[in-house]
Amino acid sequence: MFRLKNTLAALSAAALLGTAPVAALAQDNPGEGVSVVMAQPTWDTGWFHTEIYRQLLQELGYEVAPAITLDNPPFYQSVAQGDVTLWVDGWFPLHNTYEPIFSEGAEVVGAVAEGGALEGYLINASAAEEFGITSLEDFKRDEVKAAFDRDGDGRADMVACPPGWGCEINIEHHLDAYELREHINPIKAGYAASMADAVAAYENGENILFYTWTPNWTVNELVPGEDVVWIEVPEVDLPDMELADAAVREGVAGCVNDPCMLGFPANDIVPVVNSAFLADNPAVGALLEAVEIPLDDIFEQNAAMNAGDDDIEAQAAQWIEDHREAVDGWLETARAAS
Repeated sequence: MFRLKNTLAALSAAALLGTAPVAALAQDNPGEGVSVVMAQPTWDTGWFHTEIYRQLLQELGYEVAPAITLDNPPFYQSVAQGDVTLWVDGWFPLHNTYEPIFSEGAEVVGAVAEGGALEGYLINASAAEEFGITSLEDFKRDEVKAAFDRDGDGRADMVACPPGWGCEINIEHHLDAYELREHINPIKAGYAASMADAVAAYENGENILFYTWTPNWTVNELVPGEDVVWIEVPEVDLPDMELADAAVREGVAGCVNDPCMLGFPANDIVPVVNSAFLADNPAVGALLEAVEIPLDDIFEQNAAMNAGDDDIEAQAAQWIEDHREAVDGWLETARAAS
């Protein structure tokens, strides 16, 4: 009993001095006993950095099961209600339309990549040269439509976005704003399968028109400035014209012009987190503020995944070890915030 009292007294004194083993353990593992429900988007190009963040949270002691896959609307509703804790695949300003859904219960914290997420339309470079194509407006020309008409309906076929994706809203808006309904046929099937079909067509010498975004495996498979080129829109016309300035970018590699009128605002890829969880877990907020993943690394993984290497958990673990010095700094920052 005497020894027990002395031990408790020593622990109490150590706690007051900030040296208690329990306190040290809590600082090293601020997430001990706390569960996190992560989501990932339906587009698989975001799954790699999602897994990196998941493993970083696990290093802080949080219990994080593999991410659940959600479309945009159910995610933003779920994160506001607290049914889901976070994802790291908010695309803003593209996802501004969901702000009324999530703003009362969730918030944006940090950034995976700022300003590097581009969107736009591309065609094979050989067709751009042969037909002098620089803009979607050129697809009103009969010879251009015929060159890109793969199904024989008299319209150019374009790989577009599946229903429910944020990019679908802008593409549909463009088809009306530029009066292209009679000239372009948007393919809205599964994006990965549609793009795989387009790549195969390109390799067979056919012309292709497609929408894409970065980071995405498409820009590794079909390199802008070599295999394909970004083409412009006739003029910037967006559902939200307050974003118009962000739809024209300088220095876009592989664009037909510089600056390039992409027609889509450049996006930040950012985490969106439940606000109540964030208030209770300052270590998570600090981690999200600290982490940044180079787009080139995401491009590289997306290309490997498209080639058949789909062990995303192992790829993320390897990336963390390859960047261990930076990672340890991020974790130290998070632990200090706790």
